[in-house]
Amino acid sequence: MAKKDLGKDKFGIQRVMRRRDYLGDCMGQFSLNAISGLVGQLTYFYTDKVGLAAGAVATSFLIVRIIDAFTDLIMGYIVDHTKPGQEKYRPWLLRMVIPTAVLIIMLFTVPSGLGSAFQMVYMFLTNFLLSAVIYTIICVPYSALIVVRTSSQEERSRMGTWRAAAGYVSGMVIAVAIIPITNMLGGDQKAWIIFGGILGVIAAILLFVTYKTSRETNPADMEQSMQQPEEEGIPMKEAIGNLFHNKYWVMALVMGVCSNVVYGLGNSSGTYYAKWIYGNDNLMGIMGAVGMIPTLLGFLTIGLFIRFLGVTKTLQATFLLGSLSQILRLINPYDFTYNLILGCVSTFANIPMMCVLGVLTAMAIDYNEYQFGKRMVASSQSATSFAGKIGNGVGTSMIGWCLAIAAYDPNAAVVTEATKQAIFTFNIYAPALMFVIMFICSLRFDLEKKLPGIHEEIAKRKSAKA
Repeated sequence: MAKKDLGKDKFGIQRVMRRRDYLGDCMGQFSLNAISGLVGQLTYFYTDKVGLAAGAVATSFLIVRIIDAFTDLIMGYIVDHTKPGQEKYRPWLLRMVIPTAVLIIMLFTVPSGLGSAFQMVYMFLTNFLLSAVIYTIICVPYSALIVVRTSSQEERSRMGTWRAAAGYVSGMVIAVAIIPITNMLGGDQKAWIIFGGILGVIAAILLFVTYKTSRETNPADMEQSMQQPEEEGIPMKEAIGNLFHNKYWVMALVMGVCSNVVYGLGNSSGTYYAKWIYGNDNLMGIMGAVGMIPTLLGFLTIGLFIRFLGVTKTLQATFLLGSLSQILRLINPYDFTYNLILGCVSTFANIPMMCVLGVLTAMAIDYNEYQFGKRMVASSQSATSFAGKIGNGVGTSMIGWCLAIAAYDPNAAVVTEATKQAIFTFNIYAPALMFVIMFICSLRFDLEKKLPGIHEEIAKRKSAKA
């Protein structure tokens, strides 16, 4: 039985994605954000449940993230140099199913009674293995699938939206549930281990679902891909040099890092704000539940915004909105309702960037081919995981450093003024700065309107070589 023709998008590119394809694909992002979401909660876990020093935790996280960032470029190089005729992307997802579940559980099994030095080493190693190894091996090929699965920018944007939605659900489940559930289970380390174990198993199962439902080459490109030789890999030094000479890839990377700083801070810092500014950490449940409203609105409306404004103008409008929402919080940072509403606006403003980072890097891939004659798909899409890990790492480290500077005491009876300012820094000042940086970058990202001409030029070059 012949499959139903899904028609062409507004640029004349054949559509190949059905709803079940989007659903299966986005499950991988749920698993990835389960990892990053849990890592975002670790500062609170290590300081308030294990008893480690906030400054030491922050520094350890930063070292992991610095090392971690370069593993993305290495993984992109490895994937791009897979032998011709073999699948490049899907097999990596299958290989990481069991390690994902195991390492998520190990995050919280910090041995007690062996001294803080041993605990710090254990913390560093488990974070390194989960973030720099497991997460990277999943994220780089998974990000590249968005390019090879379909040639339609419309479908790529929709894949990005589905992925971001699944990622936000994962992140919000952690933000809303982790404190109330672990408190209900006793609030101790054992409770966090149980929560991590359940989430680790779910993440592993959903990663396997993505593996089973993904394809390496979309049907519309199958015939063309068999007619053309596969792109040869280029030396790693040259590949990295090309990427950093592609100004659009660099701008996408910067915006991705800033967006993930905002996302990481939003997931990790609210507990401190609820506990010390509002006086009740169980308010995190309400904050997270209400935060789902702008999240859902964002995913429901992002397609309309992109259809009428395009990707770049949508980002410009929402980045400006995010900047204003954070600045207005300074008027009264203590009022729960006022800050909850403005926090929802900030959440809404960050959703488009989380949806289209893969689309921006896909545009940059076309520019790679135009400028250098090489697409470098996996290496280029490593920007997605690179930005995610650097952004979340900076956000997590920022929390620890601010608390360390303020001489934070988790057992204090009354919050000090220094601790208040530290909490305001990573809840208000830093997100506001990130939105301003993203807005400036988006004003300079003019590649979207140049793409039709770039595609024509690439087609002419290929015809001349034929």
